[in-house]
Amino acid sequence: MNLKPFPASGKEDLTSRPEVRGSERCLTHLAEGAALNMPVIDDLVYHTFREAIATMARQLPDRLSDSDALPVIKSILKEFENYRKGVDASLRERQAGWRTLSANLLRELLGTLGIDSASASAAPLLSQIALLTTGEQIQAFRVQLEDYLRPGGGQGRIERGSAFKAADRSEANDNAAGLRGGGAAQQCLSAILDRGTAGFVVLFRLSCLDVIGERFGIEAIHDSLMAIAAYLTQALRTDDAVFHWSDSSLLAILETPATEQILSAAMQRIANSNRDITISIGGRNVMLRIPLTFELTPISRFHSAEDLLKLSRGPAMRR
Repeated sequence: MNLKPFPASGKEDLTSRPEVRGSERCLTHLAEGAALNMPVIDDLVYHTFREAIATMARQLPDRLSDSDALPVIKSILKEFENYRKGVDASLRERQAGWRTLSANLLRELLGTLGIDSASASAAPLLSQIALLTTGEQIQAFRVQLEDYLRPGGGQGRIERGSAFKAADRSEANDNAAGLRGGGAAQQCLSAILDRGTAGFVVLFRLSCLDVIGERFGIEAIHDSLMAIAAYLTQALRTDDAVFHWSDSSLLAILETPATEQILSAAMQRIANSNRDITISIGGRNVMLRIPLTFELTPISRFHSAEDLLKLSRGPAMRR
């Protein structure tokens, strides 16, 4: 958009004219100063508005009288009112456009996960988009959406929205990560509960595996799980137990008297230190970055080993 630029000050310096003095000078400053500080929502509309105010300011008579100045002042005020209405309409139009786009994108995402957007669990999420007005509401909706979509998410009435949601209940290590499954994790937690020792359960989540699977196939997912499992096994202490929890998450059980703050900082360093991994795709090496997040839950919050299955519903510390 090519707009004719304003002078360096953003307006013609009308007050430099020797005939403009006193009240006339103050009104010129007031009109153009107010125009200069109006929000710029649409460049073309704002440019037109500034030009109109500058033109009206030039019409202020050299010597003010009610009959001469009042019509010009009313015109200036009307121009400000029109600009405000135009800005409000533009903002409403943009807000409606973003809401429609967000709803359409969410429908597409749910469709790729095999979730009916009109289902009892998904429909309320879509309907909320039209009600979001503040930054706080948008942030709260983002957290709610992440809870819904993450592997194992949901609270009974909410369908779990990931293709990688199934918990591994096996005790064997015949999974892609080469680790013992969730059944072994339950046995480990049960023994710790019997001993009454302190510790934490850490659920590590691997993001973007569905995208990797769509692009490179299931073998790429398995290779990624194996690489992250090897990294976590090396990064944690030798006496910490790491398990395969689902096709997109690994679980560690740590016996330690450390506080949540200290352990959370240590797990965050491990997550942040996660580097690119190299996997073989069709005979060529491909470097991938698997985002790693974690949930930290004190063992003291578990009443039994079966409570492991409630991890995604509990008040865990998410990072």
